[in-house]
Amino acid sequence: MNKLTSELATLKNLGVATINILHAVGVNNFHDLETIGAVETYLRIKRRDIHVSKVMLYALQGALLDIHWSELPAEIKEQLLKEAGETCKSS
Repeated sequence: MNKLTSELATLKNLGVATINILHAVGVNNFHDLETIGAVETYLRIKRRDIHVSKVMLYALQGALLDIHWSELPAEIKEQLLKEAGETCKSS
């Protein structure tokens, strides 16, 4: 495991498969994820025709907040879905 992979591996919700997907969309460390954001990262994954569910979106936000995705408040989950949906409609 290289340095970039090991940094992502320390974040909650991110396993090896997810880390590989993140690398494929240009997210190589926490700073990248923080800068790009959970919604845009999720949309980049979807644009690559990688099948992921909304749990991926929650997992990415949870990684940023250092909490398990299932512990995200419902309001945050709803906001994430709204942002992802609005962005999808406009592109």
